[in-house]
Amino acid sequence: MQLRRQGLPGNKYRLMMGDMKDERKAFKEAWSRPMELTHRIAARVIPYDHQMVQTHGKISFKWNGTTPRVNIWNPEMSREILLNKSGHIIKPQFNPLIRLLTTGVSTLEGEEWAQRRKLINPAFHMEKLKEMVPVFRISCIDLVKRWENLVSAEGSCELDVWPEFQSLTGDVISRTAFGSSFEEGKQIFELQKEQAVLVIEASRRSIFQALGMFFLSMYKDISMAFIMVQKGPAFNLIACLYRFLPTAKNKRRMFIDSEIKRMLRDIIHKKLDSMKIGENADDDLLSLLLQSNTMNVAAEDKNKKNNGITIDDVIEECKLFYFALAKRAPQFCLPGH
Repeated sequence: MQLRRQGLPGNKYRLMMGDMKDERKAFKEAWSRPMELTHRIAARVIPYDHQMVQTHGKISFKWNGTTPRVNIWNPEMSREILLNKSGHIIKPQFNPLIRLLTTGVSTLEGEEWAQRRKLINPAFHMEKLKEMVPVFRISCIDLVKRWENLVSAEGSCELDVWPEFQSLTGDVISRTAFGSSFEEGKQIFELQKEQAVLVIEASRRSIFQALGMFFLSMYKDISMAFIMVQKGPAFNLIACLYRFLPTAKNKRRMFIDSEIKRMLRDIIHKKLDSMKIGENADDDLLSLLLQSNTMNVAAEDKNKKNNGITIDDVIEECKLFYFALAKRAPQFCLPGH
């Protein structure tokens, strides 16, 4: 095998299942006992990969069914791989249900990814981030005032800061990246949180429900059906077909997706109107995206090729940054509160 010839250690291949049985067993054992209060969470979150590191070192491979997967725990090597200047590394196929959460730059490849990244980068330059400090200050002051109003006459109160930091994140992102109001941002955040739960649930269910529906009717041999599901395209086909079934939760997922897009489209049109009359024509993220869209429309009018983006692309980038920042920023705030 090529990986072994290149010096990578790993487990021996086992027919069909590979390491999946051991991986499920490791998860079951890790979650069967309470976790200590520590930052060393790898043994809990990814127990089998943690065991692989202890056994085979920081660079090894495991078998996901019939497919080998390389594990790299070396930070410098991971950074070099993710820079991906050679173009040899491509993103894995993802479940089509993920499109209901976000696509944007995170799913692009090659030249298209490079152009989009080049377009977005200026919004996150250090000088631009420094200009956002006054807005951060306003949002933080509003948060502290709200906390002060909650304090009782005795001078104390019990407060769950996690939802408070989520609200703070929504306020900051809405003001700095998109120039929208806190209420608009809050509604988008709440819908995305619900959508994330629904998408994760569907991703877990679809492989079992659709397997019986689509594959076992075609293949009498369960092993053949299992092998088909292990292939990326087969799993994506299952998920794709499952999401079109008229279940209550599928309908809710589609409604949330259309509602988020409608709200973002309203924010975009407000921004476009203000840019046309010379207001808010700054270089925040949404302005940069819309400037590229304007260039794209102008190029199409002149029948010229352009690397700009469409309004639908702008909506997907907005979904991506709302979702990514809303998930991560509160986690960074929480330890230092």
